[in-house]
Amino acid sequence: MSYYVTTPIYYVNGDPHLGHVYTTVAADVLARHMRQRGEEVFFLTGTDEHGEPVAHAAERAGVTPRELADRNAERFKRVAARVNASNDFFIRTSDPEHHAVVSKIVSRLKQNGHVYEGTYEGFYCPRCADFKTDSELIDDDKCPIHLIELQREKEDNWFFRLSTFQEPLEKLYAERPEWVLPGHRHNEALSFIQGGLRDFSLSRARISWGVPVPWDPDQVVYVWVDALFNYCSALSYARPGEDLTDRFWPATVQLIAKDILKFHAVFWPALLMAADLELPERLFIHGYLLMDDHKMSKSLGNVLDPFQVMDLYGTDALRYYLLREVAFGQDGSISPEGFETRYNTELANEYGNLASRTLAMVARYRDGVVPEADPPAELAAEFEGLVETVRERLDRVEVSGALEDIWTRVRVLNRFVQDHEPWKLAKDPERAADLDQVLLGAIEGLRVVSVLLHPYLPETAERLLAVLGREDLSLDAARLGAVGGGARIGELGQLFPKVEAPEPSPA
Repeated sequence: MSYYVTTPIYYVNGDPHLGHVYTTVAADVLARHMRQRGEEVFFLTGTDEHGEPVAHAAERAGVTPRELADRNAERFKRVAARVNASNDFFIRTSDPEHHAVVSKIVSRLKQNGHVYEGTYEGFYCPRCADFKTDSELIDDDKCPIHLIELQREKEDNWFFRLSTFQEPLEKLYAERPEWVLPGHRHNEALSFIQGGLRDFSLSRARISWGVPVPWDPDQVVYVWVDALFNYCSALSYARPGEDLTDRFWPATVQLIAKDILKFHAVFWPALLMAADLELPERLFIHGYLLMDDHKMSKSLGNVLDPFQVMDLYGTDALRYYLLREVAFGQDGSISPEGFETRYNTELANEYGNLASRTLAMVARYRDGVVPEADPPAELAAEFEGLVETVRERLDRVEVSGALEDIWTRVRVLNRFVQDHEPWKLAKDPERAADLDQVLLGAIEGLRVVSVLLHPYLPETAERLLAVLGREDLSLDAARLGAVGGGARIGELGQLFPKVEAPEPSPA
């Protein structure tokens, strides 16, 4: 089977921050897990490079939009690589191949009768690149996301007949209740649809940075229409000389943040229907990472530098924290203090110390060779059905829930070792078989949780499994007792060493 997962494409009007990393890491967890199942996976991320947000940022920086896009796209590529994202392609909407696909699809929309000429008049947020209805505004004229005052605009454009898709979209939501997850986001999107859909501008006349409208080159395609079709266009040229569309479209899961719900959960399915294209199987809409009760945002200035966090604590620690601290799908607050607590109590103490002392006991009591024994029944009961639970969770994009299920077993293993006290068993030669079983159980449990944690902690899991002499990452291997004893262990060192956070610079 094939599995196609996408992140939103990120605006290049500023540097990457943890909000971008959050979505990319979640998508990477899904992609890595599906590869463990043996699925054929395609994972797409990239940058959204057209429209007013980018044009205005370039003007403020004194460079051309192309120069800004080239510079910042490289930064987004670097951060994706730095967080160990295993994406199969990185799309840029300034790619000529993408332009060609957008032109073709927009022309099809017009040929199918879904485009007409008209005049837009109303409020428009240049930072969102979004036409705001009166009901979306706060204080009568402010963008609810960027908190800036908006001016009324009037412009002759080409329009998309969104209103004609009122009934088809309502039918979609009725027939596929899990098309949008979590459920409260499904309800939010449906409420927007039931409130009455208005046609929207398919083009903009006042900017030139974008894909020209094929039949009216004085205008460019509205940046959101341009951007949304990246999910289709990428498949046509991600691999030179090969079109992957038939193999991977429709997308299996598309991850987005809630601020772009309207575009993905309302505009996107309507555009696909109008273009005679299949809809993705599922949209998952996550919440915000909050600092000081506000969404992390370049424009608000409340961001954490992911590179600084990774330099100090390592990439896996950042990946773990983002998906552990905030339930994926909900809003949640993050902080340096919260990060340090998770790092020290869970990664270093619970997982790191479990690994260190288990390996040390095998080295001390069995000369570094994992004993041959059957896993203890009590551990087997705790691990029974874990693989199936994780699979079901991740099928529903419950990324944090799956991590909680796995981490529960990390704690089970710590209790198991503490309760059975192998250091005492080792003093009694008549209990050698009991010691073998305890050591085998601890090693096997450690191996299983590490295989399941690999999508979250790829570097750490691979390092630990190599030391265990058991490097099979397949999901079939993630069962207690799937691997017996006999392996010679290596030396591990500390998985998550103690870190002294630097003192803040004096003001």
